[in-house]
Amino acid sequence: MSESVDPTATEAVLPPPLTDDPRLAQLERDLEVARARVNDLARAYQAAEADKEAFKQRLQREREQLLDVERGRVALTLLETADELDLCLAAAADSPLARGVRLIREGLLRKLDATGIERVALEGTTYDPNLAEATDLVLTAEPAEDGLVLAVERACYRLKGKVLRPGRVRVARHRKAAEA
Repeated sequence: MSESVDPTATEAVLPPPLTDDPRLAQLERDLEVARARVNDLARAYQAAEADKEAFKQRLQREREQLLDVERGRVALTLLETADELDLCLAAAADSPLARGVRLIREGLLRKLDATGIERVALEGTTYDPNLAEATDLVLTAEPAEDGLVLAVERACYRLKGKVLRPGRVRVARHRKAAEA
């Protein structure tokens, strides 16, 4: 059989609180100082952990930025190659060699696209100096064509929303027939 413990019996065993004892008051003050120190150390540890995490995130961002810069450098070299293939195709007739060059060019552009480098379609859009350099102004009598990109001489490419290489375009400028 189990014995039941009388809760009032344990209270009788404890000595009465010593409120007038100076040693007890000093121990309570020391305990409060120790608790405050532990709390300070815990906050400092949490701040150090937060700083460490922020540092790791900053390092990761900087690493990504460096990788993007290197991707851009490599891409610029490949874009020059794509431009040379475009020139070759512009001068070539529809021959088996030209079809092979076109396949190589398309494969190169697909691989660039897979790395996050996108070709910006400029022809027929409103001229944006952030995306392209205007190399020529073509006068037009149509007011609706004013500021439109008529031809792309060199394509524009972006990497993660930033212009990697601006395009070169011909832009329409509206002039009345009497002014032209």
